[in-house]
Amino acid sequence: MKTQPGQLPQLLKKGLSPVYLISGDEPLLVQECCDQVRKAALDAGFVDRLTFHADNQLDWNAVADEFSAMSLFAERRRIEIHLPTGKLGDGRALLERVLQEPPEDIILLLISARLDAAETRRKWYKELQNKGVHVPVWPVDADKFLGWLQQRASSRGLSLTRGALAILAERLEGNLLAASQELDRLSLLSGTDTIDEEIVEQAVQDSSRFNGFELVTELLAGRAPHAGKMIGVLQQEGENPLGLLAVLTRDLNLILELRGAASQGENSSAFLKKRGVFQPQRARVIEQASRRLSRPQLHQAIEVCSQIDRAAKGFDSLTPWHYLRDLSLLLSARS
Repeated sequence: MKTQPGQLPQLLKKGLSPVYLISGDEPLLVQECCDQVRKAALDAGFVDRLTFHADNQLDWNAVADEFSAMSLFAERRRIEIHLPTGKLGDGRALLERVLQEPPEDIILLLISARLDAAETRRKWYKELQNKGVHVPVWPVDADKFLGWLQQRASSRGLSLTRGALAILAERLEGNLLAASQELDRLSLLSGTDTIDEEIVEQAVQDSSRFNGFELVTELLAGRAPHAGKMIGVLQQEGENPLGLLAVLTRDLNLILELRGAASQGENSSAFLKKRGVFQPQRARVIEQASRRLSRPQLHQAIEVCSQIDRAAKGFDSLTPWHYLRDLSLLLSARS
């Protein structure tokens, strides 16, 4: 079965499954979900812990031996396998066998990067859905970050003024790990006092962190001011714009295709699924952009992408970031 991170604690209280898959690209949230599974397993008597990393050096035969071995002292075990690429590779056949009849004395925890659509169609994943629990972890959307920060502060017993919360959100957006660490530090500094803007100004550095995928989302959503801030941060960090450009160009062309399909009466959700768009946030942004942006705007945006490409390769006097700012304004305008 599949569940959300917020539902995991209640699910664990009902009893343990033989296997858990925690996947996603947000390290803090993935780690916290894993810790919940570990604690529940430990409380249930699964004391021994073995950890494997599925890199090119991993001997899957050694992993298979652990599933076949009996504990000398009849202690139940936790086996953790980290999947940094989100793919099982040579371990696929082993997992298929294990998941068909999971051992009663082992809890398996798979810790993975975000799974692509192809991996979720494989036999091992379907077996996991039947026998275990998958917790996909998605990044916190930009428009939900303030609420996430407020909830996180409240869980620590912190009282923040509205201004203090706004400063924290501006400086920490997109970097959940830094946000969690800063809240921990503020709780030590403030005691039981309310935290105001002055305390935050003195204590918290600007730790905003963004990636190319998040910028593409903001550009397509037409949120030019926020996209502009992200462009500045990525430029300062030395990000290569060619990586995000490939994603952006792909999605702009997809929006053009969606407009054509919609004009023929095709269902937008069905169209996007056929094109491999399964993440709810991405599907929503693409669908909204197809309604908001005209064909001339989209064609012009693709032309600007060509300018960005030339600038990034040194064939233009202006920087690619200059053209990205132009693009953010173009995509924010309504047709």
